[in-house]
Amino acid sequence: MNSERPAAAVDPREPSLRDASLADVSARGFPRPDSVTAVIRHRVRADALADYERWLERIVPVAQRFPGHRGVDVIRPVAGSSLYTVTIRFDSLAHADDWFQSSARQTLLAELLPLLSQEEQRETVTGLEFWFRPEPGQKPARRYKQFLLTLAVIYPLTLLVPMPIRWLARRWTWLDHTLLIHLLVAAVIVGLMTYVLMPRLTRWLAKWLYG
Repeated sequence: MNSERPAAAVDPREPSLRDASLADVSARGFPRPDSVTAVIRHRVRADALADYERWLERIVPVAQRFPGHRGVDVIRPVAGSSLYTVTIRFDSLAHADDWFQSSARQTLLAELLPLLSQEEQRETVTGLEFWFRPEPGQKPARRYKQFLLTLAVIYPLTLLVPMPIRWLARRWTWLDHTLLIHLLVAAVIVGLMTYVLMPRLTRWLAKWLYG
């Protein structure tokens, strides 16, 4: 990897589109996904777990200072394992590359290498694919299993989440707007799926998903 300095953030808007004809816009390709997730796996030496935790405490705040950073999650090893899985999200592939190619990360990565029993493994995925990333050596989850698990999570959420938000809307008049209510419902459902439910369910049901 090179050690170039991160590229400056650029304005992603395209003002020329405001005056473009329908034919010109229709001829354009679709935009790239606006969410990029890097799935990083670190297999840590058994005698270096405490040092690795301290390393995490240093690198996470540094990554958060880079433009486009949307969050990081750390899945710690289960009993008898030393495999950490770190997911870090950016709003674009360009911003993700700024972080991964940065001098700051290369310096921290050099400090990490002596703590690992294997080389760092990294995959970059877009959208929601990162929920169904198998362990190394496992076959990918079948599409119908991904569909069933996602449906099993979304369906009850669409029934339960709107109720408390509508209850609040009846008491807070500023919230009683159809578009705002739908936005809050969608935000809560996506947040629960991303940060609470899917990481745990895919881990608990890994044998079924990848079997």
